[in-house]
Amino acid sequence: MPALRKLPGPHKEDNIKILVSPSGFKESLDPQATADHIEAGILRVVPNATIVKAPLVDGGEGFVEALTSATNGSLEKFIVMGPVGELIPSQYGFLGGDRPRTAVIEMAASAGLRLVPKDLRDPTATTTFGVGQTILAALNAGAKQILLGCGDSGTCDAGVGMAQALGARFYGADGNELPVASGGKALIDLAAIDVSGLNPLLREVPIHVACNWHNVLCGPGGVARVFGPQKGATASDVEHLALAMDKFAALCSQTVGIDVRLAPGSGASGGLGAGLMLIGAQLHPRYDIIMQFLHIDQLLDECGLVFTAEGGLDSQTPRGKIPAEVAQRAKKRGLPVVALAGTIGQDAGVNYDIGIDAFASILQRPGSLDTAIAEAATLLVESAESAMRMIMVGKSL
Repeated sequence: MPALRKLPGPHKEDNIKILVSPSGFKESLDPQATADHIEAGILRVVPNATIVKAPLVDGGEGFVEALTSATNGSLEKFIVMGPVGELIPSQYGFLGGDRPRTAVIEMAASAGLRLVPKDLRDPTATTTFGVGQTILAALNAGAKQILLGCGDSGTCDAGVGMAQALGARFYGADGNELPVASGGKALIDLAAIDVSGLNPLLREVPIHVACNWHNVLCGPGGVARVFGPQKGATASDVEHLALAMDKFAALCSQTVGIDVRLAPGSGASGGLGAGLMLIGAQLHPRYDIIMQFLHIDQLLDECGLVFTAEGGLDSQTPRGKIPAEVAQRAKKRGLPVVALAGTIGQDAGVNYDIGIDAFASILQRPGSLDTAIAEAATLLVESAESAMRMIMVGKSL
């Protein structure tokens, strides 16, 4: 029997340039921390590698800080109504540089799932009212345009709370105004919408929304059915919310002449996309906005290997998730892509077709979600190290 060849330890001679461009892990690691931990794991194997970190955001958590940091902008801290009706600290920002005064808002900072206590996760009741308050604050602070990111929401109220904060009024079948910030469940009784009282500055200040272009408000693939259960909705809640979204869409068409039912992005952030269309905002595929400030294409041109990551990898990943966006751009340059994920979900193999060459879960043994969240940093470092060791084994063959 031939002697087994001993594999080397750290590969000090390798000076490969690696791009690390992950999303965050919800309720655990933000994109920057995720990139840092992947870097640490890689460097255990190839300590001389050049690691270029480009943590990405998709409009959800981290959107404001990423864009203000990229442009040397500023952050504004203030208090808003959170998704369950309590006052919470929040923030928005202004881009730096020589451009019209541009505010940056992320809906997750005032209505994100992370802000909803686990025992109160009921998307029939949560509200986007704080998002409207943030838009109003930006308008009053002199914004000449607004970039608003959708993602990581804990709501499903079609943006009605947001619109109420900006002056829109919504009425039930009995002719009475719906209570402010009453959530998606109230829309089941919606009979009329009045936008005549919207803040007049909305006619002067354009709002550009970075959202998932694949998310629609209504139908079998509508936001209530696809994302409601993730936010705590029961089966009956899902049906209730789906009907509420249908009612809102019909009245939105009657009120402003816009068909939001299946409009691309209308279902973003629990239907906030549709509510933003109601007040005159323009929706965009999120990376059309984000990549104006986070120049990943230039970084890809300079690297030979790509790592990306997200909390879950499954059949939904190709529908606008960060690993898919990174992989598709990398494949145009013929670069190999490795994806690390907290969980590997149903039909994850479809991701091979969009440019991810290999993927793996960071979980090493059965355990609870709370344990996985608590140990995410260590698990990610170890998984990045393991993946890089496998790559180096392949190179040695």
